[in-house]
Amino acid sequence: MADERRTSRKPGRPTSGRSGPRYAERLKVERKLAARDRQAALDRARAEHQKKSRLTGRAAILVLVLAVLAVSYASSLRAYLQQRTHIEALESQILERESNIDDLEKEKERWQDPSYVAQQARARFGYVAKGETPFVVVDENGDPLDASAELGDTSTLEDPDAQVWYEDAWDSMKIAGNPPTKVRAPKDEIQAPKEDLDE
Repeated sequence: MADERRTSRKPGRPTSGRSGPRYAERLKVERKLAARDRQAALDRARAEHQKKSRLTGRAAILVLVLAVLAVSYASSLRAYLQQRTHIEALESQILERESNIDDLEKEKERWQDPSYVAQQARARFGYVAKGETPFVVVDENGDPLDASAELGDTSTLEDPDAQVWYEDAWDSMKIAGNPPTKVRAPKDEIQAPKEDLDE
């Protein structure tokens, strides 16, 4: 049967089976083409991978450069802010010292005035001019008050005997219309000196 199949084939027609010299050549050509296609695919994959890796490397370098710039700018900004605060502190010190200089110049001008010098001599050292009688203010213990002590404000003290002017005027009109028959005794008895009593 196998012989019949072989002999039943038409002459000059190539064999369509898997045997024969043409099939082997065709198989070699197909393998070469497949190998070439695989190699081309591998080359394309390598090229894409290299592009991706180059892009990733470039991106990493860009990120690194940006990070270095950010750190340098941040340190520069911090130094700038510190310098600004230092400058503001120095400017406030300058203003304060200029105001102190103005105060000292005013006091220097006051020391040129002889009456101010005399006042300071009285207050600080207790000096008095010729013919003046000095008085020393003492506290409740009898100790003299120093120049830095301040006396209380007498306007805050209430005088129990003080009356408003119109009350005084009304009282005097009542007394004028109805004079008292008895005279009140004074609050404090006045004692005459012994010399007057002896006479």
